[in-house]
Amino acid sequence: MLRKILLRMLQILLILLVIVAVGGYLYMRSDRFGVNASGERLARMQKAPNYKNGAFENLEFTPDLAEGVTYPMVLKDFFFAKKVRNTPSSPLPVVRTDLKNLPLDSNLYVWFGHSSYYLQLDQKKILVDPVFSEYASPVRISVKAFPLSYSYSADDFPEIDILVITHDHWDHLDYNTFQSIKDKVKHIVTGLGVGAHLEKWGFPSDKITELYWGEKANINGFSFTSTPARHFSGRTFSRNTTLWTSFVLQSNTKKIFIGGDSGYGKHFKNIGDQYGPFDYAILENGQYNKMWKYIHMMPEEVIQASLDLQAKHAIPVHSSKFPLAHHAWDEPLIRVSQAAEKQNFPIIIPKMGEVVSLDNYQQYPHWWKRIE
Repeated sequence: MLRKILLRMLQILLILLVIVAVGGYLYMRSDRFGVNASGERLARMQKAPNYKNGAFENLEFTPDLAEGVTYPMVLKDFFFAKKVRNTPSSPLPVVRTDLKNLPLDSNLYVWFGHSSYYLQLDQKKILVDPVFSEYASPVRISVKAFPLSYSYSADDFPEIDILVITHDHWDHLDYNTFQSIKDKVKHIVTGLGVGAHLEKWGFPSDKITELYWGEKANINGFSFTSTPARHFSGRTFSRNTTLWTSFVLQSNTKKIFIGGDSGYGKHFKNIGDQYGPFDYAILENGQYNKMWKYIHMMPEEVIQASLDLQAKHAIPVHSSKFPLAHHAWDEPLIRVSQAAEKQNFPIIIPKMGEVVSLDNYQQYPHWWKRIE
């Protein structure tokens, strides 16, 4: 009798494993995962100097993990390390701004948490890496957004002249957000290969500009130049099948560095020497760990990168929305502010949703204080 029970349990377990495997396979074939490049797009990618064996490479040697770190160590830290305040205990303050009625004659910046932000320059409207979903993961039970006093959605936005996508990671290119906002977007600028996802999701190919590092395009009166970043890409287990990139954005009145995600490296100084100085450098600051220090900057490196870029002001992003690392939720803001103060470097960290004038620099109070 016991043997029959064990055999029956084993049968049930095997059936469940098959169901999970088949379900996972079918789910990963859904539209939200995107599609690999083919045809002329793939041929163009294959001509890129750092595209080898079906994948892009960084300019510098960039291992996924730091020296002496193994994936079992990362998994142990992820599942068993004590998480200290990596999620705020109360909703973070968000200013509810009427984005549709901002004065067109003003150059503005509005941050929505993590790496999503809005720029208004020379009467044009630019949106960068919008993610307004509750999760930054294909699995809707992990990486849940922090509680916020207000959550922006596509309905809050006017028509967007240019949408900028720095790379195809889920916390920068969200399928649900894209589907909700794509009808408001006139043109998209992104890295080489990412357009395959966007076309599959119903965006017109003639309204997509894909750039490789060093390439330049003039769009709606703005100059966009793709510049290197030290990171990786991928929406599935296949990595680096699209290009991750930063951008030099030049308007008639401002020059802005759109950093995307990047570990610290010599590319910042090279970009500063070639394209600087910049009025503003918008750089990632958050979701870091010494175990993966080559693909995400530490807060102190954000200020050094700003100096390398010859930027007049730093705007740190990539924090305050998703717990993708184990540091305290406010640690990126505390550390980068302290680093800026030590270097006497102008830094801008507004509340989410708060309107920042790009014509008149001002210091913002440390809104994260007194929030546990």
